[in-house]
Amino acid sequence: MDAQSYNAALADLRGVRDQIKKTRAALAKLEADRDKQIVQLASYEKAKAERIAPAAGLGVADVVALAPSLAPDSLAVQQAPQSPAPKPSPVKAPSAAVASLPTQTQAAPGPTTTPASAGTAAPEAHTVSSEPPAAPSEARRELPSIPAGSSGDAWFTHTTGLVSTRPNFTQQARSTVFLDATTGVLVHRSQTHHLDLAGRSAADILTAVFHTVPEDVERIYITAGDPWHRDADRYPYLRDAVAAWLNAPIAGWRTDTGRGRDRMAGHFVHARNPVGRYQSASGDHHVEIRSVGEWFDTDGDDPHTVRDAFVLLWQALRRHWDDAVIMGSPSQTGRDLWTRTIPTRGQHADGFPVLSEELRGLLHATAGQGRNELLTPPRVPEQLPQLVEYDRTFAYAKHTWKSPVGTPRRITATTFAAWSEKEQMRALYGCGHWQVRVTVPDTWNHVGLLPAPAPGDRAWHYPATPGTIFTTWAGGPEIHTALTNPIQPWKVEILDGLLWEDGKPLDDWAKKLKETWTNLSAQAHFQGDPQQARAAHLASRAVRSILLYGIGSFAQRPRMVTGTTPRSLERDVPPDAEIIGFDDELITWQKPTGFARDPNAHPEWAAAIWSAARAALLTQRHRDDDTYAGTLHTPPGTVVAFRTDALYLTQPHDWPYHHQPGDYLLRGRLTGPVTAPTSEEELLTLREAGRAALTAEREA
Repeated sequence: MDAQSYNAALADLRGVRDQIKKTRAALAKLEADRDKQIVQLASYEKAKAERIAPAAGLGVADVVALAPSLAPDSLAVQQAPQSPAPKPSPVKAPSAAVASLPTQTQAAPGPTTTPASAGTAAPEAHTVSSEPPAAPSEARRELPSIPAGSSGDAWFTHTTGLVSTRPNFTQQARSTVFLDATTGVLVHRSQTHHLDLAGRSAADILTAVFHTVPEDVERIYITAGDPWHRDADRYPYLRDAVAAWLNAPIAGWRTDTGRGRDRMAGHFVHARNPVGRYQSASGDHHVEIRSVGEWFDTDGDDPHTVRDAFVLLWQALRRHWDDAVIMGSPSQTGRDLWTRTIPTRGQHADGFPVLSEELRGLLHATAGQGRNELLTPPRVPEQLPQLVEYDRTFAYAKHTWKSPVGTPRRITATTFAAWSEKEQMRALYGCGHWQVRVTVPDTWNHVGLLPAPAPGDRAWHYPATPGTIFTTWAGGPEIHTALTNPIQPWKVEILDGLLWEDGKPLDDWAKKLKETWTNLSAQAHFQGDPQQARAAHLASRAVRSILLYGIGSFAQRPRMVTGTTPRSLERDVPPDAEIIGFDDELITWQKPTGFARDPNAHPEWAAAIWSAARAALLTQRHRDDDTYAGTLHTPPGTVVAFRTDALYLTQPHDWPYHHQPGDYLLRGRLTGPVTAPTSEEELLTLREAGRAALTAEREA
């Protein structure tokens, strides 16, 4: 590109920018008009939110927020003013020697809420309100609590007949091909084919693939090209374009309805890594179209290299599991491999029971995953001296050595306060999940330590303003860190909690995956053939995904059902459904249907690991080096962002790195001055620039 074309491109870009501004302004006006019409419709005495919602393309809750008079009776009762709460009764304080554990108070009854578990009616739960109250204009998200008395105690059990047990069958491998949807290159076993994919629709891909390879192929991995994005410019959201691609009719095929032990049926709509599941009209042939991006990020890798990566992955896993099979996704593979480590003798030979649906719902609503936070000016300088990225290598693998097992005990504020200081600290260091009232110290000048509910579904933030008081749930590792951090202990009041016995249900599984990861990483480093070295590197990243997404799959989110209703029958849209898209003919909606009877649902394991990983972002001890690493070992005002297991700072640190899980690896460094990012997009742009700059520096 020369200077003239560069300037011309800039002019075009400015035109696009201006058009975006105009479009956004027009959209804002349309949304304001829509909201005004909803309010007008609400004045009709027989107006109903469930009728207005599909017409407006909104969920019922959104309509009620605009017109509270349309709230269903059940909701109106919950929102009715509460009678004055009784004065909190004092509870015995722990030893004065523990300055970080203040006098406990019994939680006072507050507004009633229901836990996030769906499918069965759960007892009402009282929620302790945060202090001070939020500003009237700020939407608040209250976390559920455990009901007082026997109704809450009844939650502390397991689901009848639902136990994680070792499988008594051998998983069957599926014939797989690897397809570059841009070039049409297809790799099947050791053979290479060049396909004409025409318009790159699902029909084009299935037709071309099965015209070339045997009909026993059951899985098609797309290595490049993202064909589901081909019509993205025709839809307002990328997810809509993906859904349209997956659901387009295909002669001779229909959406898969599942088979045998495989309960996976229907398409999985995801903006980046969707899954198309198809079944032949005769019903005897099943095939999936999947993205290899579920396993690892490719960087122009051809289908041959990707296939070699999967072969190396399978060979490496077979060293630890003689019946290992690579399934469609890392999460499926991870959980299948874990079930094959369930002991056949000893304490847990009968398996691991699944918690009650109420406790699973509570954990789903109160246990977040990775910490994602961007600190913007004035919390950081507008011009950063530099931007340094540290990434915790294979982070979750470091936190699987201890996990909760058995039926948890309920630890009320009264019970906790009655314990000795030693018993309290032992409990907080153990496997627990606690409802707490937190006060940020008056002289605090660093980042927040504990997650608090933020407006929005499953959104979290980390209060750090001195004097802030909030009520939240957090895991034992984070509570322990808040009380013993190297800067200043926080005030934490225990309101309620779940406490399990310590166990090692994931230890054997994780050790085998860590050994597999170490072996493949070494191959990538010492392999002389560049293609095989790259394949080994991709395989090591796949192992990381198996553990990462395997842990995530234990969390078991409530199921969402997606459906469509003709526009002419909009009143038939389920009243509790959310409208996620519509066109001239169909309304597309989704609604929660509660938890499936999943024998491998263990959200307590995922919650414990996520809590430990968030705590390690704050402080982590390196015993062999007799030193510490993490956010709280950096000067105040130098932390720019957290991103799951990555940390972005304004200065480098000499933290130990021994290629072990959890170590802080220097991934990128961008010399300043750097304008502080104010959005995730800006942060990611700087991240890529920093990684490229560090690579160039090392190669120089």
